[in-house]
Amino acid sequence: MTRQPLRLAVLEAERMLTEAGVESPRADAEILAAHVVGVERGRLMMVPLVDRSVVEDYRKLVKRRAAREPLQHLLGSAVLGPVTVAVGPGVFTPRPETELLLEWGLARIADIEQPLVVDLCTGSGALALAIAASRPAAQVHAVEADPLALSWAQANITGHVAVGGTRVTLHAADVRWPDLLVELEARVDLVVCNPPYVPDGTPLPPEVAEWDPPGAVFGGPDGLEIIRAVIGTAAGLLRYGGWLGIEHDDSHGAAVPELLGRRKVLTDVEEHPDLAGRPRFATARRRPLGG
Repeated sequence: MTRQPLRLAVLEAERMLTEAGVESPRADAEILAAHVVGVERGRLMMVPLVDRSVVEDYRKLVKRRAAREPLQHLLGSAVLGPVTVAVGPGVFTPRPETELLLEWGLARIADIEQPLVVDLCTGSGALALAIAASRPAAQVHAVEADPLALSWAQANITGHVAVGGTRVTLHAADVRWPDLLVELEARVDLVVCNPPYVPDGTPLPPEVAEWDPPGAVFGGPDGLEIIRAVIGTAAGLLRYGGWLGIEHDDSHGAAVPELLGRRKVLTDVEEHPDLAGRPRFATARRRPLGG
């Protein structure tokens, strides 16, 4: 069978992805090549020649990426911190920016031996599983309302447990329910949430607009509908001194801290930027007893 230079195929893929307007054409071309060949991206140069069939399979994936199908869907997985979760149509794809919220949350519970954590709007379960993987002694609960997203989360949790990971308790529930997780009221050390927060009608890249479920992306006319419910729910779940972190749209740098500041039970409100300096998530603390 005729063997072909892999590097030439990658250069062709990079050109195609550039013309298609993909944000990171070189990285995507190399990641897809590594996926098809079955090596780490950094070892691609050690695979100079591949079979023609491999190049054909690679080109099929590149054409799908050029059509703006998400890279994670083509790979079948997404990475968040220490975990890799399965993703695909019907569930929101975790973004690297959420690792900042993950790192912040882990720092808040670093000194707690067996922390109780709740992840609201869990989607694929990535954030809940990343916390469970980082803190095996933690008791982690994940909440999701969408049936299709729930099936992805359950599959990811099952896979996590199958390789020895700590179980995450998954709840089919809506953050707007007034009696959500009442059994955990005033007991939770950390609540985290990456909710639907994009204002309705906002233009989005095709990877989001055509592939992420609208219910996991859009948060009402101002993007704050679910965030308001999350703040109310979290205020009831948190123990005295417990922490809340909510990811939000970069247009919400003032609005979400303001909403947090309106709750008399919350204090230490702070806004956090992403690596590009844009407002990315807001945090607060349940006012300590006597504080």
